[in-house]
Amino acid sequence: MSAQQLSDLIRFARHNSPFYRDLYASLPPSVDRLTDLPVVDQKSFWAANTLHDSRVLTGPLSEATVYKTGGTTGSPKFSVYTRDEWRTFVTTFGHGLVDTGLRPGHRVADLFYAGELYASFLFVLDSLAHAPVDNVRLPIGGGAPLESTIPTLRDLAAQVLAGTPTTLCRLAEQVLASGVRLDSVELLLFGGEALFDDQRRLLATAFPGAEARSVGYASVDAGLLGRPVPGSDARVHRAFTPHSVVEILDDSTDEPVTEPGRPGRVVVTSLFRRLMPIIRYPAGDRAEWTGTGPGHFRILGRAEEGVRVGPVSLYTQDAQDAVASADTTGQVVGMQLVVRRWEGRDGLVLRLATAPGDERDTDRRESLARAVVAELETVRPLYPDSVRAGFVHPLSVEWARHRDLAVNPRSGKLVRVLDERPTA
Repeated sequence: MSAQQLSDLIRFARHNSPFYRDLYASLPPSVDRLTDLPVVDQKSFWAANTLHDSRVLTGPLSEATVYKTGGTTGSPKFSVYTRDEWRTFVTTFGHGLVDTGLRPGHRVADLFYAGELYASFLFVLDSLAHAPVDNVRLPIGGGAPLESTIPTLRDLAAQVLAGTPTTLCRLAEQVLASGVRLDSVELLLFGGEALFDDQRRLLATAFPGAEARSVGYASVDAGLLGRPVPGSDARVHRAFTPHSVVEILDDSTDEPVTEPGRPGRVVVTSLFRRLMPIIRYPAGDRAEWTGTGPGHFRILGRAEEGVRVGPVSLYTQDAQDAVASADTTGQVVGMQLVVRRWEGRDGLVLRLATAPGDERDTDRRESLARAVVAELETVRPLYPDSVRAGFVHPLSVEWARHRDLAVNPRSGKLVRVLDERPTA
């Protein structure tokens, strides 16, 4: 990124976007360093970026594609791209696909979700079409019935499956249950959410000849974030230089983190988006520099993915770690945190999904349930303390199949936290 690129973007946003004009009102007329700019406040950004009379956009909404996004706020908002911006977006991301292992002639099934203004299906399909290697695209979609998807994958000898981890795991479970072999599959490209070790075990069982890798790191609101880095750790990416700038900021001070291994929140600046400028925009994730290469960083998970149960704060990563420690034999292939309220108190239920066939071994499951609860209470001692004080119900485990786990009906992503408490 040149100082001229950045200063030109800042000048353009200040002149044409009322939101950025107000945000930068106290700054000197000429600014050419990111660290001189404030970080965008999510709440203010989306309050200003309304569908009609947006104060974020730099011009009228006369030539663009509108996509719906949850952003990092959980409720759908709208992001827009001009045709030139979208072309740059998918072309740049498409070049990153070669780092996933995409080879000339690969038959790629796009299992992401389409429709309802959702971007991922079209984004991946267009990125494949703009990739620098020839490939055969199979636009199946994540909403297609598994009963028809599996024969299609078999008949067309799909070699690459691209989708959310949840979609890929549901497909894997159906493959195992039906006894169908998809021996042609050699690459599983996941995106949109993290892939955990329990899910990897399920995928490896269903697709023993396939390797699971990140399709890349991007979002419709933040844009380009990270290009895959070949290697054993699928969480490691590198910035899409010179199209975007990724910063990792200290959680407390918002000062840029420069040393490897120190976690912070991800902030991105897009250098090619002009209609809806993205300048020091929080991506909603945490990461750390790896020190293994220029701009290499490791994604550590969502910045605030957790839940409050009575007086206790719990994060999904806490539960994932507890399951990983207790589940030494690989029974668990998926997990959700379910919060309920009864008899005047909150309670947390760990909904754990097991591999096909494991549901018959009840003694083994009961033993694992006790071990998982013990592990989680060890890392979050406030929970058992709150149980003894009568503030919350004891932790419990609810067993399920992977297909029973709740997903977002629009994106197909696993809902990590289900809050079933009644609201007034």
